[in-house]
Amino acid sequence: VRLLGCIKEVSDYELVISLPNGFSGFVPVTQISDAYSKMLSKQVAQGELLEDLNSLSDMYSPGTLVRCIVTSVEKSADGRRSIKLSIDPKKVNKGLNASALASGMLLSGFVSSVEDHGYLIDIGVSGTHAFLPRQKAQNYIKAVKKGSDLKIGQNLNCVIVEVKNEGRVVHLSIDRSEVAASLATERQNWTLSNLLPGLVVKARVQKVAPLGIKLSFLSSFTGIVDFMHVDPEKSVNYSPGQVVKACILSVHPTSKVVRLTLRQAFLHPGGSPHQLSNDRMGAVVEESTVKAFYKQFGAIFELDDGTLAFARLKHLSKTRKSLKPGTFKTGCKHKCRIIDYSLMDEMCIVSLKYQIIEARFLQYQDIHTGDVVQGKVFALKPIGMQVKVTDGIRGLVPFLHLADVILKQPEKKYNIGDEVRCRVLECSPAGKKLILTLKKSLVQSKHPVLSNYEDAKPGLITHGFVVCVREFGCIVKFYNDVKGLVPKNELSSEPISCPDKVFHEGQVVKVMVLKCEPEQERLLLSFRLSSKPAPEDKKECTPKKKQEVKYQIGEMVDVKVLKKKDNGLEVSILEDEGNVIALIPTMHLSDFVAHCKLLWHCLQEGDVLPRVMCLSDKGEHIILSRKSAVISAVQEEQVVRSFSEIQPGMLLTGYVRNVMPFGVFVEFPFGVTGLAPKVSMSDKFVTDTKDHFVVGQTVIAKVMSIDEEKQRVLLNLKLSECSSGDSAAESFTLLNQYFKEMKEIRNLLRRRGESSMARGLCELVPGKELQLVVQGVKEDGSALFSGSCVTGFTVTATRYHLGDKNVVPGQKTKALVLHVDALTSKVYVSLREKLLKQ
Repeated sequence: VRLLGCIKEVSDYELVISLPNGFSGFVPVTQISDAYSKMLSKQVAQGELLEDLNSLSDMYSPGTLVRCIVTSVEKSADGRRSIKLSIDPKKVNKGLNASALASGMLLSGFVSSVEDHGYLIDIGVSGTHAFLPRQKAQNYIKAVKKGSDLKIGQNLNCVIVEVKNEGRVVHLSIDRSEVAASLATERQNWTLSNLLPGLVVKARVQKVAPLGIKLSFLSSFTGIVDFMHVDPEKSVNYSPGQVVKACILSVHPTSKVVRLTLRQAFLHPGGSPHQLSNDRMGAVVEESTVKAFYKQFGAIFELDDGTLAFARLKHLSKTRKSLKPGTFKTGCKHKCRIIDYSLMDEMCIVSLKYQIIEARFLQYQDIHTGDVVQGKVFALKPIGMQVKVTDGIRGLVPFLHLADVILKQPEKKYNIGDEVRCRVLECSPAGKKLILTLKKSLVQSKHPVLSNYEDAKPGLITHGFVVCVREFGCIVKFYNDVKGLVPKNELSSEPISCPDKVFHEGQVVKVMVLKCEPEQERLLLSFRLSSKPAPEDKKECTPKKKQEVKYQIGEMVDVKVLKKKDNGLEVSILEDEGNVIALIPTMHLSDFVAHCKLLWHCLQEGDVLPRVMCLSDKGEHIILSRKSAVISAVQEEQVVRSFSEIQPGMLLTGYVRNVMPFGVFVEFPFGVTGLAPKVSMSDKFVTDTKDHFVVGQTVIAKVMSIDEEKQRVLLNLKLSECSSGDSAAESFTLLNQYFKEMKEIRNLLRRRGESSMARGLCELVPGKELQLVVQGVKEDGSALFSGSCVTGFTVTATRYHLGDKNVVPGQKTKALVLHVDALTSKVYVSLREKLLKQ
């Protein structure tokens, strides 16, 4: 289908084209012309910018009429049609050949090269050289004001002035007055296969009907003018036999239907349709009057300013079934909203749908940085998640912003169609670019939104996110790409030697502005939210009572160890200048039972623990947790906040609250508890429940059943039931976390380095080969060893791990470290050849 279109928007990679009857299409940058595509390919191949390659915005401006041809129509995932077009003359003028060219013909051409005396023009007709002399281009160049010369790839309306050598050479003109006065005549011998949109013809009215007018033109052609294209000034006055001037809008080669327009703006080639003033877009019109209703298409309305508007059938009511044609009689009044403007129909496109009239956002211009928006998950891509805010507005949540923590498998948390609440990080209406975040701490933040350097006044406290951690400090980003530096000395009130151990990319942080230079876009920040000198009077330093400060469950804080207690560590929260006291119970220091006691022994008063989560704020103390599995579950929203949210089959992460002879009570974040009866505790047969679980142990539980009356939840703790599918990946993640914590404990011991024991423990890592001497063999077949590298430790190999060796006291042997129990100073080793070889 060949169509006349009007450029609506120009971007780097495409032209958005307004088409007749309210449709839109787009021309990719590769469908402009051959000469332009060759230059693009050359630029890509060379990898550097070509001087004479102009961008689309240098050559095209909104409001210009262009001839196009439909290359494909695709349906997108949400059912919307996407019309792909080309304005390449080889495709648009495909029906023309050299012998068909005649003087006076109007057609599309593209500048293919700039010569001394004029321009070579590509008119898409093979075997024809088209030349445009400079003097025939001068008044066009002055009027367009796009530089002193025509540019390669520029689209022109050309009139053939002279045809030589049977069409092998043609001379053209783009003089504005010559183009505007051009008329297609019978003498030019147009045929249905080469008839071009944009041609102006003299036509005779054959028939006038409610849906439009039938015309005859160029002696043998007939065409249709639909109701949107009759001249609004003369809508009543047409009668059969009348001669009118019309412009061809579209030519359908297979159905042989030609559509035309009688609107004045199209009757002088090179002209431009009327544009809509910017403030009208999105406006709600309280009373619009029905001018005409067409049961298959929609309705025409007159708006409050006298202009005409069109509403498609689907925009007249919520659903097709709820449409009442009786309410659209001529003269009826309706409330509507302007949702678009069709340049090709010189009409506003309106909607009567309640949800569109009431919508907060209609176009990208309505969205501001920092706005909280509701959307639906549209697609998950490697770079992030696409979110549909409204029909015409889509945004991207970059991978880093899918949650407060980095999600390894976002598809497990989000499904297509899920409702999500995001915050706008950046919005650029010109490029239709919308960047969103799903980080809860940013979405729920009550602090001011920092979206430009001018607003960064010293002392301002706000939320940002870490984008880079280096030896010299952290770079923190805010909204609209505003970013600043937190130097190393401002990272904490305690010195931090390795910032990358404490902070990570994507982490949400609370910062204070120290200094800003808006012109240089330089911003200096601090994580120390109070730089006030310590008060002289000691009494003022007493810790605040817990009631004065409220912490949300799931909130992340940095803490400093104040005191070791039998049941855990008493800590102060650094964000509140150390004035709020909290407790980390021993069993909440790690997900791994063995590490909890070890960490309690290793940590000293004054140590700083980053990223600890608030678990409860009810009792006398705020209770905190360092269990990474529990923290991940809260941050990835894999939790239930109340009894009513629990569903059978759910997998929830929690910790053992109590071990009874009949089963295990498990508590989850936000205080919900459940019972795993003895039969559902383990895949092995359970004789004594205490042999299988200890209080505080991290567990993953599957919900079996719920008793709403008694508010009881029954759980299953069998490993075979509690895997989410990829058990190998889960096991590796846990192992990885275990070794990471083990390394952390070794570093703590190394730093302390008090005893030779502590030093020895740092050296004895699983997999290390030792030279040992056999001390003795026990009754159960296990053996004891000694050696200079294991002084102070009890070293054992079980009968299995002796392999097929018969050991005798005093014998020297090689052994491999399997496990070190630091609290009991026991080292387990293996003498098996298979392991030693590895």
